[in-house]
Amino acid sequence: MELHSSISTTPEWHLRCPLSLSSSSSSHSSAPLPELLFLFRRCLSMSTKENSGHSSPFQLCFYNTTPNAFTLALRMGIQQTEPLYRFVWEANHGKPVRENATLSLGIEGNLVLAEADGTVVWQTNTANKSVVGCKLLSNGNFVLYDSKGNFIWQSFDYPTDTLLVGQSLHVGGVTKLVSRKSDKENVDGAYSFVMEPKQLAMYRKINNSPRPVLYYSSTLTIGKDDSVQHVKFNSAPESDEGFAYELTLEHSAGGTLILARPKYNSTASFLRLGMDGNLVIYTYYDKAFWGGYEKTFSLFDRDSNRENECQLPERCGKFGVCEDNQCVACPSENGLLGWSKSCEAKKLTSCAAKDFHYYKVEGVDHYMSKYTRGSGPVKMEDCGKKCTLDCKCLGYFYSQDTSRCWIAYDLMTLTKVSNSTHLGFIKVPNN
Repeated sequence: MELHSSISTTPEWHLRCPLSLSSSSSSHSSAPLPELLFLFRRCLSMSTKENSGHSSPFQLCFYNTTPNAFTLALRMGIQQTEPLYRFVWEANHGKPVRENATLSLGIEGNLVLAEADGTVVWQTNTANKSVVGCKLLSNGNFVLYDSKGNFIWQSFDYPTDTLLVGQSLHVGGVTKLVSRKSDKENVDGAYSFVMEPKQLAMYRKINNSPRPVLYYSSTLTIGKDDSVQHVKFNSAPESDEGFAYELTLEHSAGGTLILARPKYNSTASFLRLGMDGNLVIYTYYDKAFWGGYEKTFSLFDRDSNRENECQLPERCGKFGVCEDNQCVACPSENGLLGWSKSCEAKKLTSCAAKDFHYYKVEGVDHYMSKYTRGSGPVKMEDCGKKCTLDCKCLGYFYSQDTSRCWIAYDLMTLTKVSNSTHLGFIKVPNN
């Protein structure tokens, strides 16, 4: 599919945000009314077929999850057969526009999303850069191009929480994906998937922590003096027959991480960092009459050979012990109680050492313990003193066999381990 517009002698084409968009009650899904698609066809000369004759699953449209707050986004899913639409790129991420906002491409070549009063909310900053038109490619890349066909600007350079097939994280551009905060709030959430010089890393941002907390990392196979310049999400047939496709992350040093192997053409796939911190792949198969989406990869999963669900920071909500992918206990001063979603550590009322104490939980690791070294070697008493002197510390975790210490600024999910020398100490008020 190509959705395109060319600059002519007319001052601009524009799309006015309609009044009748339906709200979405679930993350990255909505069903915009036909009038919206009609406006895009009229304003942007939208073609619904690729050169091969197959329908492309991508459309550019507005969506909203709360009244009068619209986001210009790229949608993946064919309207006639798919009840669930997933949005894979957002222009004005975290900066919704109101009714009667306009999207315009002026003769100077700058694509602008503005409020009805003219306030610019988002733009491509491509004025006077020889832009002659824009188009939506069949791979989901929305581009502005010059008279020679060179891309002056492309949406592939600005991922949010998602990578489409062929899209990269790269040095000098965007080097991380950031999760969405909630179903209704399309602002940055707590989690990030980061391309680093020697590894791929996943972090959770905590309000009280001086820095994001690492909860997963994967070391990349590269030369001693090399560093990764880009990581690309890709889909390719494993053989000429194309009976199965490999979904991979390929990095600039020549390495490839095979994530999934669907038994069908998986070109219409995307990699997403979810609101819960999990890294997943969704694959859309347009030959299915209904329900074309399949989750073809999940990093933290009971069937994964990489990590289990217990390593997800929020697997057990605000507090809980996880074992074999299940939340099995709620820690308390009276021992391990039955877990429920209401499990929560008691809130501290004072930072003064005389106003709180600790209770011990044996045989557990905090979610940060597996991929960070903590501090040490240090005595357990000194580890405790460090937490006591830090008003933001909610507890500390200590490994008696390595004498290492972890200071926790949130508790969340604790993983049950067989080694009883792995200890957790939870800070609670005296009354």
